[in-house]
Amino acid sequence: MPAFSFEKISPPVRRAPAATTPKKPRGLINQMMDRVAERRARRALQDKGAMRQDDKPAE
Repeated sequence: MPAFSFEKISPPVRRAPAATTPKKPRGLINQMMDRVAERRARRALQDKGAMRQDDKPAE
C-alpha cells in the first residue's frame, strides 16, 4: 500500500468566452508578395483589354 496519494484536482470551469488573440501584423515578405501578385493581376487585365480592342475588325 502506498504511503501517500495525490488528489485529482479538476481544472477550473471557464465562465467567460476565451479572448480572441489580436492578429499579428503581416510580415514584410508577405506584403511584397501581395504587391507583386496585385500588379500581375492588373497587368493581365490590361493585356486582355488590349487584346479585345485589337480583335475588333477595322472599318
